[in-house]
Amino acid sequence: MEDCCSPESERMEAWLDDHLEFTHSYFIRKASREMVNAWFAERVHSIKENPPQQRPHQSSTDPSSASTILPPTLSLLDNRCPSPATVPSPAPGTPTRKISASEFDRPLRPIVVKDSEGSLTFLSDTDRETVPLWGSVMGEGGGGNGGGCGVAGRSSGGDRCARLLELVKDVSSHLDVTALCHKIFLHINELIAADRYSLFLVGEDSSNRKFLVSRLFDVAEGSTLEESCSNCIRLEWNKGVVGHVASTGQPLNIKNAYEDPRFNAEVDLITGYKTQSILCLPIKNHKDEVVGVAQAINKKCGSDGAFTDQDEKDFSAYLAFSGIVLHNAQLYETSQLENRRNQVLLDLTSLIFEEQQCLEVLLRKIAGTILSFMQAQACTVFIADEDSMNSFSSVFHMEYEELGEVLDAPKRDCDVSQINYMYAQYVKNTMQPLNITDVTKDQRFPWTDENPDHTCNQIKSLLCTPIRNGKKDRVIGVCQLVNKMDEPSGSVKAFNRNDEQFLEAFAIFCGLGIQNTQMYETVERARAKQEVTLEVLSYHASAADEESRELQVATVPSAQSLRLLDFSFSDFELSDAETTLGTIRMFVDLNLVQNFQMKYTSLCQWVMSVKKNYRKNVAYHNWRHAFNTAQSMFALLKSGRLQSYLSDLEVLALMIATLSHDLDHRGVNNSYIQRSDHPLAQLYCHSTMEHHHFDHCLMILNSPGNQILSGLSLDEYKATLKMIERAILATDLALYMKRRGEFFELTKNSQFVWEDEHHRDLLRSMLMTACDISAITKPWPVQKRIAELVATEFFEQGDKERQELNIEPSDLMNREKRDKIPSMQVSFIDAICTQLYETLAGMSEFCSPLLEGCQENRQHWKLLAEECEKGLVNGLV
Repeated sequence: MEDCCSPESERMEAWLDDHLEFTHSYFIRKASREMVNAWFAERVHSIKENPPQQRPHQSSTDPSSASTILPPTLSLLDNRCPSPATVPSPAPGTPTRKISASEFDRPLRPIVVKDSEGSLTFLSDTDRETVPLWGSVMGEGGGGNGGGCGVAGRSSGGDRCARLLELVKDVSSHLDVTALCHKIFLHINELIAADRYSLFLVGEDSSNRKFLVSRLFDVAEGSTLEESCSNCIRLEWNKGVVGHVASTGQPLNIKNAYEDPRFNAEVDLITGYKTQSILCLPIKNHKDEVVGVAQAINKKCGSDGAFTDQDEKDFSAYLAFSGIVLHNAQLYETSQLENRRNQVLLDLTSLIFEEQQCLEVLLRKIAGTILSFMQAQACTVFIADEDSMNSFSSVFHMEYEELGEVLDAPKRDCDVSQINYMYAQYVKNTMQPLNITDVTKDQRFPWTDENPDHTCNQIKSLLCTPIRNGKKDRVIGVCQLVNKMDEPSGSVKAFNRNDEQFLEAFAIFCGLGIQNTQMYETVERARAKQEVTLEVLSYHASAADEESRELQVATVPSAQSLRLLDFSFSDFELSDAETTLGTIRMFVDLNLVQNFQMKYTSLCQWVMSVKKNYRKNVAYHNWRHAFNTAQSMFALLKSGRLQSYLSDLEVLALMIATLSHDLDHRGVNNSYIQRSDHPLAQLYCHSTMEHHHFDHCLMILNSPGNQILSGLSLDEYKATLKMIERAILATDLALYMKRRGEFFELTKNSQFVWEDEHHRDLLRSMLMTACDISAITKPWPVQKRIAELVATEFFEQGDKERQELNIEPSDLMNREKRDKIPSMQVSFIDAICTQLYETLAGMSEFCSPLLEGCQENRQHWKLLAEECEKGLVNGLV
């Protein structure tokens, strides 16, 4: 790298300094995130406020003082950021941003560091000044009168206050409670010069009963931190000298301990030490609550070996500040503990959600992690039975000794009959946790005395909590822990409130994990059942081999002999066998068999399978309707001269779609499917039956022996399926009504572009609708007969609506309103049919027979409607 101090670099830097606008612009345009981070890092650690004597012309509040720290260009960058006072308030509902991007990327010094002694502190060794002991400042035995008698006997009032302030500053940044207590001990010894010291902190058990536990006990001058913390005793609240001071919050200065009834001489008897004078003071926090007690024993100097009033004042003044520092350290210790607890929960949660496939493996991980953290002898997880209120579907039990085993290994066999279900059943019913200190003494559960040999009598302490589902309105399991172990002694102890809170928190994540795993298993079982069902359906959906072979060997008549090219075609004179032969003829004459290398056997099998999958008990939407729709498409392509405008793939997709567009029709419309809460309505939000028809079409095309598209390339196959899907969905008249306006406008204004795929898609959709409703264009006798079939199907749906849905059907579905059918047919022709056939006739004059037939039938329906109004006829009769 080129030396940054070279003449060339200096000239370049000078030029940048002279052209600040360019420098600013270049920095904005070119600076990388790493450069910005380095810039921040340099100034976070190196920016110092200049001494006042170097800038007498500036005041500390001068806004322009920033220019003495930052170059003008970069000062401009900083000034662009609004101050906290000018930042606009976020809109309601918008989360408040806690930190800016630049602040987030700043290399910050850790908030908490360790000093040279290894203790946690807010200040690093470079930031703090070591407070020397009084002897090192004044000289050993010098400066005072009566060495070793404390600050009060060696200094004036002003010196004493200054020294007290120094001592307080020395402990103000400490965060480690143990090290802080030792530091306090050293300072107290300097202040009052006693022989022995003890420091107790206030604690609470799981029942919120207060007690005192020693952090320093009976330590003397010269004791190290390790020696001072070696002994730990627990004292009851409001007992003894220390307990009295803690409960009352008042100091005690006892000149003769043995004369005070609150003094307990047992320690003197054990140690052989003679206690004479005691100075015991409470340590209070900023809320004036007692957080600890400091005790000094046997004043080293003085006339009678007693603590003076000045000792008490110095001691009290120092502890007033020390209490606040100690409280802060305890808060930090609590926050660290809470952080570790949260981290444990996060780790456990991560472990739980790693396993989502097997409930048994998940339960093993849950039990193992709980046991390792809670130090219990055994953990049992009960999974609730959804079908029964008073039983569990499965139980997983793990002993503490099993923790060394591989978590993913199968669980060892255990005798579930030896597991007590009663506690878990109680928790499941009440939905509340249960914490029993000693089950043998708990009178709520009399069954503990029923069988002395039962394993439940091996249980002493028990903690049981419900595992709820995600909505927390149902218990899906219960977690039970027994016999919490005391590590030092190996004895059994009770579960405390912390254990309850942790297990309750962990049970929330357990509930989510168990619920997800159960859901996954349910989905997997459903998927397996679906695969089997589809396999069975595919087998039964395919036509029998005998039927297919009969079609394969039969002679296929010509399109002319079957009148397939006529727009006036009717299938009423044809047998079912002739309709299948006519389908084969249409595929052959459209060159689909040759162009796409269709196996003739597959085509015959597919035609017979499609025919089989139309329901015979449906009056109109059956195989005959599908065949007529396909014939109308064939006539449009051939006689209407539209085939030359469409690609071979489009012709193939349209023919498959017309034959398949009503597969498995149930004789009811989409509205009925939705209102009856049919399972199909849960699969699709719109065009319910049309989606089902396409799915059925796809199933048949993929069934063995029916794969007529096997000769297509992958891209051709995907394109064909997409066109088939859109063509079948287009037969939903609701979609037709939405899209026809655009198509009519394009053709009316001569803006239809054959090369535009969207326009072609619109045309294919309109052709599907034209063929689907082409019965309206047939000769009047045929049209009237088909109308009777349609009315029969509609009336059957109306009857179902009355009987099953308890609603009054619309006029179209109401057999009691059959006299309105002619007028409704006229309305149908005017609203749906006429403009569509006019547009197609405009695109190709050879399609005009459809329009002519539609117009002729309108006249017939109009006359019939007039006769119905006069009462001459009733509906179609």
